[in-house]
Amino acid sequence: MRVQARALDEEDLPMLRAALAAAGLPTDDIDQPGREFYAVLDHRGRTIGYGGLERHGAAALLRSIVVPPRERGRGQGSVIVETLEGEAAKRGITALYVLTTDATPFFARIGYASIDRASVPAAIAATSQFTTLCPATATVMRKRIGP
Repeated sequence: MRVQARALDEEDLPMLRAALAAAGLPTDDIDQPGREFYAVLDHRGRTIGYGGLERHGAAALLRSIVVPPRERGRGQGSVIVETLEGEAAKRGITALYVLTTDATPFFARIGYASIDRASVPAAIAATSQFTTLCPATATVMRKRIGP
């Protein structure tokens, strides 16, 4: 499937916030600096989902992957993550981290490995996702990308 990522700007944040809230995902910090959110569009320009990157040096936190209900069950989540991995690689990011409470099997299927929380770089561990927004019981996963 041919897709493209469109960077979201401030005017798009209410749309992203609504999609995240509908999926039960955190919205508290999406307007903070250092976060890049994208709409992933199919070949017709229709939004198949959203996701973001929170960069910390050569590492980034994969954020807010959400697929609208009408798009679910067709592999769109994998397409969104693959698109974000491409955006991250273009920026020189070499490792992506994700916190999840219920999508561990999904991320494992697409190459993410569960890791111990103590092995996460300090900058990633200091993010609001790690410190307050996600429960301490969330699974931490990592995927190395790029060259």
